[in-house]
Amino acid sequence: MSASNTPEAVFVRACRGQAVPYTPVWFMRQAGRSLPEYRKAREGIAMLDACRRPDLVCELTLQPVRRHVVDAAILFSDIVLPLAEIGVKVEIVAGVGPVVAEPIRDEAAVAKLRPLLPERLDYVAEAVRLTVAELSGTPLIGFAGAPFTLASYLVEGGPSRQYERTKAMMYRWPDVWHALCSQLAETALEFLRVQVAAGVSAVQLFDSWAGALSEADYRRFVMPHSAHVLRGLSDAGVPRIHFGLGTGHLLAPMAQAGADVVGVDWRTPLSSAAQAVGSGVALQGNLEPAALFAPWPVVEAEVRRVLEEAGTATGHVFNLGHGVLPETDPDVLTRVVALVHEASAR
Repeated sequence: MSASNTPEAVFVRACRGQAVPYTPVWFMRQAGRSLPEYRKAREGIAMLDACRRPDLVCELTLQPVRRHVVDAAILFSDIVLPLAEIGVKVEIVAGVGPVVAEPIRDEAAVAKLRPLLPERLDYVAEAVRLTVAELSGTPLIGFAGAPFTLASYLVEGGPSRQYERTKAMMYRWPDVWHALCSQLAETALEFLRVQVAAGVSAVQLFDSWAGALSEADYRRFVMPHSAHVLRGLSDAGVPRIHFGLGTGHLLAPMAQAGADVVGVDWRTPLSSAAQAVGSGVALQGNLEPAALFAPWPVVEAEVRRVLEEAGTATGHVFNLGHGVLPETDPDVLTRVVALVHEASAR
């Protein structure tokens, strides 16, 4: 294998829109409940506690690489982890998600948040170093939650369907909103800088819930803060991936915020996404996660369709349109990786 065809070179080159011998593939939530070895390793260990154990983080990150032979690993962690390091009492409740004990609803609460000091993330840096050493050339993706998504958890107190309190703060108290997001942008940026310094090959900014906003509100209330994070890494030398759920109408501003790669969920054809982001920005995605429950001929047809629709993109990293669902058969994921490599070979 030539130096240009190593897993790291292929993944990074695809992110940068450069020529690659095949389309690289990884899956969001590839380290998770779909793997029996993950369930066994995590048994009896709370999520945030698991994220603070470098040896366990390394093992959980490596599991899908061993099983599926994906072209990139993503660090096992959680987007709310840095919130706990800036003074937020947060717990991940099974079947619910992140729950914040004292939601942030005013300026005084924002003022209580403390800066994220890199020394508070020594366990993250150690986990990255351990994992990079074990991966032997397969790239590791670091990640953080985007300011809007983190803010929505803090303001709502947990997951939400309508984001009433979050949007009300934007409209009624925009100064408080921007102060909160400025703080969270610095937190996310520091979290990513620690991971980059420790050796990750790329980063992904998850704005999981930005799709709840109109484009006008996104540009006014969210884009400046996401841009602060992404552009703060412009000299880091690693590709920056920006992903959100239900963000087909936001792909252009998400790219303009400073992304090298824009993740696309399953709702938007990659051909349309390529037009939205313009030349110079690669795409990631976007197989429907539920399609993996279909008979293999259906899965194969859907994989080939995604690859075909990506043909006009500047670059393409194959992924799902969201995370791997817990009930997914791991063997199907392994077959998808092999199919993507075979079908996209140049």
